[in-house]
Amino acid sequence: MSDTDKKDGDETISQSQPLVSHLIELRNRLLHAVAAVLFVFLGLYYFANDLYLIVSEPLRAYLPEGASMIATDVASPFLTPFKLTFMLSIFVAMPYVLFQLWSFVAPALYQKEKRLATPLLISSVILFYAGIAFAYFVVFPLIFAFFTSAGPAGVTIMTDISRYLDFVLKLFFAFGLAFEIPIATVILVATGVTTTASLTEKRPYLIVGCFVVGMLLTPPDVISQTLLAVPMWLLFEVGVFFSRMIEKEKQSISPE
Repeated sequence: MSDTDKKDGDETISQSQPLVSHLIELRNRLLHAVAAVLFVFLGLYYFANDLYLIVSEPLRAYLPEGASMIATDVASPFLTPFKLTFMLSIFVAMPYVLFQLWSFVAPALYQKEKRLATPLLISSVILFYAGIAFAYFVVFPLIFAFFTSAGPAGVTIMTDISRYLDFVLKLFFAFGLAFEIPIATVILVATGVTTTASLTEKRPYLIVGCFVVGMLLTPPDVISQTLLAVPMWLLFEVGVFFSRMIEKEKQSISPE
């Protein structure tokens, strides 16, 4: 083997080693994230039935006297609280999961990028939880009061526990993601994909888009669609406000 071949082989090995080390670190981060979810799940599973009672309270509070929730599948009394506890474990462990992701990505970022990414990461977690809380405390009581009062006379409301869980999880994700709009807006402006002036010009179209998204992500009633679309629009305005601050900061530090 010639010296040139040996040199090329050494370079190939040296280039592959950082990739292998990154993959090992990624695997360890993922294992830590999964372990955190499992740890929270084991701690919450004992209270699975109690947790379901808490989640179903917005509906049960408006059920007519004598009506109750039912389980139409044989395994639903076990699987439904199990599914709820697992999803709740992911929600609870999400800050730690995002911390593991951040620890993996942060070394590749510049100091300026880290300074922007840290508050965005923290804000995204807070806003996601705020969206879930808004759905539970504001949206659910309104839509369930409407649904239970709009039924025909003589029809007893008896909601299946599995279908109810799927319904509320869908709304939790919809409102949690909708509350991330300020973060998405700031990222788009900070990375130069768009500007606040462009977003302001397109405001009428964005408002219509909020109502379209509300129509697609929520049940087919005007109340829940409006309760999602209006916060999305307001959160968009919040994102534009903070994006203007970022643009002013860029202009102040850019060389003339």
